[in-house]
Amino acid sequence: MTDAVGSIDVPDAQDEAPESKRARKGGKRGKKGPLGRLALFYRQIVAELRKVVWPTRSQLTTYTSVVIVFVVIMIGIVMVIDYGFNQAAKYIFG
Repeated sequence: MTDAVGSIDVPDAQDEAPESKRARKGGKRGKKGPLGRLALFYRQIVAELRKVVWPTRSQLTTYTSVVIVFVVIMIGIVMVIDYGFNQAAKYIFG
């Protein structure tokens, strides 16, 4: 039977060598103790943080001011809605 275009060829279980399963047992974690795994974890954290593109001071100032303005606007909207509900409750319930 021919494969369809774009299909993924998955090997059968009998095609797989039994040695490949034994070779992967444990991996890097199997050889290290808890302190070694903890050190590996922190090294990976530092490596990921080096990949981060940090904003410049001007970008950070812009982003901060946009967030502050947005929060102030949302506070105003919530205050107006709250005041309206308060006045409606006073009108209805006396």
